[in-house]
Amino acid sequence: MKKPIILAVDDEPAVLAAVARDLRRRYGAEYSILKAASGDAALEALRELKVADEPVALLVVDQRMPGMSGVELIAEAIRLYPDARRVLLTAYSDTDAAIRAINEVRLDHYLMKPWDPPEERLYPVLTDLLDDWRAHWQPPFEGVRVAGHRWSSEGHRIRDYLARNLIPYRWLDVEDDEEGRQLVELTAVDAAALPIVVFPDGTQLDRPSNAALAAHMGFQTRAESKVYDLVIVGAGPAGLAAAVYGASEGLGTLLVECEAPGGQAGLSSRIENYLGFPVGLSGNDLARRAVAQAKRFGTEILTPARAVGLEIRDGYRVVKLEDDTEIAAQALLIATGVSYRMLDVPGADRLAGAGVFYGAAITEAFAVRDKDVFIVGGGNSAGQAAMYLSGFATNVTILVRGRSLASSMSSYLVAQIDETPNISVRTSTAVTEVEGEPWLESIQVWNSSTNTTETLPAHALFVFIGAVPKTDWLSGVVECDGRGFVLCGPAVMPDGKRPRGWTAPRDPFWLETGVPGVFAAGDVRHRSTKRIAAAVGEGAMAVTFIHQHLSGAVLAPRSLAPAGG
Repeated sequence: MKKPIILAVDDEPAVLAAVARDLRRRYGAEYSILKAASGDAALEALRELKVADEPVALLVVDQRMPGMSGVELIAEAIRLYPDARRVLLTAYSDTDAAIRAINEVRLDHYLMKPWDPPEERLYPVLTDLLDDWRAHWQPPFEGVRVAGHRWSSEGHRIRDYLARNLIPYRWLDVEDDEEGRQLVELTAVDAAALPIVVFPDGTQLDRPSNAALAAHMGFQTRAESKVYDLVIVGAGPAGLAAAVYGASEGLGTLLVECEAPGGQAGLSSRIENYLGFPVGLSGNDLARRAVAQAKRFGTEILTPARAVGLEIRDGYRVVKLEDDTEIAAQALLIATGVSYRMLDVPGADRLAGAGVFYGAAITEAFAVRDKDVFIVGGGNSAGQAAMYLSGFATNVTILVRGRSLASSMSSYLVAQIDETPNISVRTSTAVTEVEGEPWLESIQVWNSSTNTTETLPAHALFVFIGAVPKTDWLSGVVECDGRGFVLCGPAVMPDGKRPRGWTAPRDPFWLETGVPGVFAAGDVRHRSTKRIAAAVGEGAMAVTFIHQHLSGAVLAPRSLAPAGG
């Protein structure tokens, strides 16, 4: 925890040194003692401390300073630190000014110079003031702070990225939060540069990209080697499971993730049917545990790092990343999962992140407190989001095209929704348009049973309408079905014959694609079971097949790097 600060201000070097010495002798163990030689220098220091969210407990300020008197300095400092205790150092002739300052700037005490001996004339006064300050002090939040407009799509992106990567942060709405407005004023950032991100060390990033955030937080974004036994693309449940089993069994393992560990499962507010967790756990909890486990066994995790291409070169599977680097693997596991399908209605693109959200129920929950929200979709993800949001929103309405939830949602979730008074379900209903400027204000819905259209006021719309696989980067190398899901095992041998171009002296393993040594697991696989436990099982199972592949492969030594990279 940061030490609270005592700031001493005096333009006479000898007096300032004496004040700092006496303060440090008694209070240095519990407080940081800072000093400034003028009112202007003190104000600049206080502004920097405020941006860094450093607590200031006490100001000890000389009254007679050129340019800015002690009382004038205290009047300015109150705006930044209204709760800091204020002590004025005065000469005998300044007594009247000190007495007036008690009313004008809420001065807590004034001390006549000199104060020797401090044990009698300084410490008792200051100790009493510091004890009083501590009794009312709440330690500041020591994580990342994000300040911006509530319904900014860029603000949503940043908050979502931080939350999914398990980075604690505090959101400051510049429209409703005085601290947020003050932070923007102190950093002198232009409104067009919002949102801003301020780190605990005071460093500020204006409208940062995910890559810039990752770099500042020390995430690994470059691989340590050019060649690995196993490269896994995608850090959802399948990829994380494969990383744990691969690394724990001695394979040099690299995990590449373009957004955040956990994948689509990481967006789940509550997973209640996962084996071994009878009271459930969040997707973030599951991702956090799995990441820690994978790293413990030596897995390297690159994030954010996006795979954009795949080549088979000199017996290696070479993954091309967005930053033009290449990573070679003796075996590759595709575990990129799926992403939520976009809502294809007027206004949806324009309001994405500004009231229209894909997943992200956890990130936006506090923003919809005491408001009416809608959820589109009838699957388990939609049900989990509805249950979570019901603890914040006044009303949650689920819009589903079918005639009931029972055909697409687990029965335990249907039962919970039925028992939650502020959740309602509209069946046979589809969204046809979303409206608002600059954020969502209303939605237009159509009921297929009555053939009627209705406009409903809405503060937020959370979309869970199915998913599409992330497999564009495999084009021309790995065969996919008509919807983009990766074909594996029997699916690449529909007529019982090995795939064209197959070079291994065996049939493809069950989770292996039509390219030897390239495997797929989890939701990205053709006809996979869309359940977290199934994805975890496939990730673990894939490692068994990868071991068998490696034991029979005849490859160049690992020390040989592929061309390029």
